[in-house]
Order: sequence, then C-alpha cells, then structure tokens
Amino acid sequence: MRKGLLWIVLALILIVVNAMIFGKEKILAEGETMLLQLAPRDPRSLIQGDYMVLRYSLTNEIRQKTPDQVSIDGHVVVKLDQRGVAQYVRLYDPSTILADDEKLLRFRQRGNQVRLASHAFFYQEGHGEFYRNARYGELRVSPDGDAVLIGLRDDELQVLGAPPRSQY
Repeated sequence: MRKGLLWIVLALILIVVNAMIFGKEKILAEGETMLLQLAPRDPRSLIQGDYMVLRYSLTNEIRQKTPDQVSIDGHVVVKLDQRGVAQYVRLYDPSTILADDEKLLRFRQRGNQVRLASHAFFYQEGHGEFYRNARYGELRVSPDGDAVLIGLRDDELQVLGAPPRSQY
C-alpha cells in the first residue's frame, strides 16, 4: 500500500513539474519580447558563483503605487515604446479593458520587495565582463503577463553574452 501511494505521489510531482516546464517553454516560443530597464545591479555572489542580481526600474513605480501593501500579487499595465522598452502606465484593474497597445506584466510584492520575472541572471564563471554593460533585461511575456527572462542587452539594445565557441 505504501509503495503504491509513493508511486502515485511521485507521478503527481512529475506531472506538475512537467506542466510548469511546458508552460515556460510555451512562453519562450510564443511570448512577446519586452525589454525592462535595469536599475543598479549586483554583479557577483560568492556563494552561488557568477550571477547578476537584477533590479528593474519599473519596480520603483509599482512600489510607489502600493506603499502600504505587505503582500500583493497583481499585474501592471505597460506600453512598449518604439524600441520595445516597457513603460509604466498603471496598476491593472480587472474591470477595465486594455487598449490595443497595452500589455500586462505580472508582479509579486512581499514587504518592500517587488519582483518581476526573474531577479537573477546566471552566467558562466569568468564571463562577467560580457554582461557588465547590461542596461535592459530581455523578457518573453505571455498575454496574461507571465514572463521569462531570456537575456540582457546594453544601451544600444545589443544582446550581451560571451562570443560563441569555435568548433574544432
């Protein structure tokens, strides 16, 4: 009986994890590209290796609109400028209809921390120099506001990263 229950629980865990993976893969394949301007970044963690803590400028505007909130999950309405950079419009109210040029982006606020997509970008050890000039986080965003961080860009909106390895 215990082994049977164990196998059922294991199967349920695998189903849930794979459904989450499928959802992220769908966002990567079908999501709209959106750029978020970065606030100051921390370039390294001694415990976890090379990575960059990302802070998005947009979170400051959300925090200003929700100063008394201890815990809130919601959506922010943004518009993309001609370069694809998201600009704050307002907090989303489900009773309103979005304009054609408005997009949703999901956020989560816990205390004074507001999170959009991923708050960390991991890269290969020793490749920090390739990401030093990061000014924008590149996201893929689903119509309902779920986002996946796919890379970083510089002031010129050029994709940042290590040069490809030569094939020998």
